Amino acid sequence: MIALILSILSSSAIYIVFKLFGKYNITTLNALIVNYLIAFVLGIILQGNFSVEGILSVTTKDWFYGSVILGAMFILVFSLMVITTQKGGMSVVSVASKMSVAIPVVFVILYYNESLGILKIIGILMALVSVYLVSVRKKEGLSIDMKYFIFPLLVFLGSGIIESSIKFLENTYVPENEVSLFSASTFFFAFVTGLIFYGVRRLRGKSNFKFKDAAGGILLGIPNYFSIYFFILALRMEGFDSSSIFIVNNVSIVLLSTILGILFFRENVIPKNWLGIGIAVLSIILITYTQ
Repeated sequence: MIALILSILSSSAIYIVFKLFGKYNITTLNALIVNYLIAFVLGIILQGNFSVEGILSVTTKDWFYGSVILGAMFILVFSLMVITTQKGGMSVVSVASKMSVAIPVVFVILYYNESLGILKIIGILMALVSVYLVSVRKKEGLSIDMKYFIFPLLVFLGSGIIESSIKFLENTYVPENEVSLFSASTFFFAFVTGLIFYGVRRLRGKSNFKFKDAAGGILLGIPNYFSIYFFILALRMEGFDSSSIFIVNNVSIVLLSTILGILFFRENVIPKNWLGIGIAVLSIILITYTQ
């Protein structure tokens, strides 16, 4: 349970850092690149093997190629989120990314044959409804030109595939003593992919690196690393189905991030958001009770 709580706190800290990016006009892609480098270094430090041989040993691990693909997807999905924000706004990308929890939930239920009682089904449906209600900050709901619908759809699929892949890799290939190394490797390949994206943008004259971008990346890297690290540990908790962990983790992050936004950034909350918060609390209680 401690791992789950720390995963929620780490991910909520990421939300605060991203809000600061907007406040101080930090270029998010640049900060993300630095963030992944910091997360990689942190993972290597926690793994405790600083030798070149130890670091290169990742190429022999069963999870290596999965780590490469997962790291690349981090940057790819982020780029899709940027496009979605430009085409449909923050609410659209927020709903698409957060509702994607449905994909890993369905995956673990079917692939790992997890139990699924009526109360758990109700709890999952309530959780999805709550995510939508909390994420949409406009009274009229979501609105996007259908010719751009492919972008939030790809964010939804990409985000869901990332979480499903984390579950599959950690359960099938990653031993307990290699969680830090797996996390570090994944962040390293996200860093490399980010550098490629940056290089392309630089050649087009669309990107300049500023000191505050690096500072923002350092600030983001620490909670980002621990959000993945503790999430993997949470998925290994005894007495909880992975589908329940996915739901409780994601809904709790949405809930806590919203509360932090109200307290520290004075975000406007409309009645449907408060309704979503209430449903979120009930869904967490219900899903936890069914375990």
